[in-house]
Amino acid sequence: MNEAKRKKLESKGWRVGGAQEFLGLSNEDAAFIEFKLKLAQSLRAKRLKRRMGQIQVAKIIHSSQSRVAKMEAADSSVSIDLLVRSHLALGTSSPELGRIIARPVARAR
Repeated sequence: MNEAKRKKLESKGWRVGGAQEFLGLSNEDAAFIEFKLKLAQSLRAKRLKRRMGQIQVAKIIHSSQSRVAKMEAADSSVSIDLLVRSHLALGTSSPELGRIIARPVARAR
């Protein structure tokens, strides 16, 4: 949110904060969610870069298309283990996984 918009809202009595504060997440919980989002977003980006459909990815990782969709959406039923294993199955190297988790999360606009 830009500074002018934040100030305008605060002047009207609104309190502005982040998702962590709103949801009452600990620093560890927030970091875990960010970690999972990075893996999910990068899995989708890798699939699109390789011009693959979710069904093709599902065959490679021995899963279903709906599971791939849930992985890309960082669904709560998807484990980080599954996201990492899927990355590895698609050829993501360990150093590349390190770079993925080190970069900031892409925010929806």
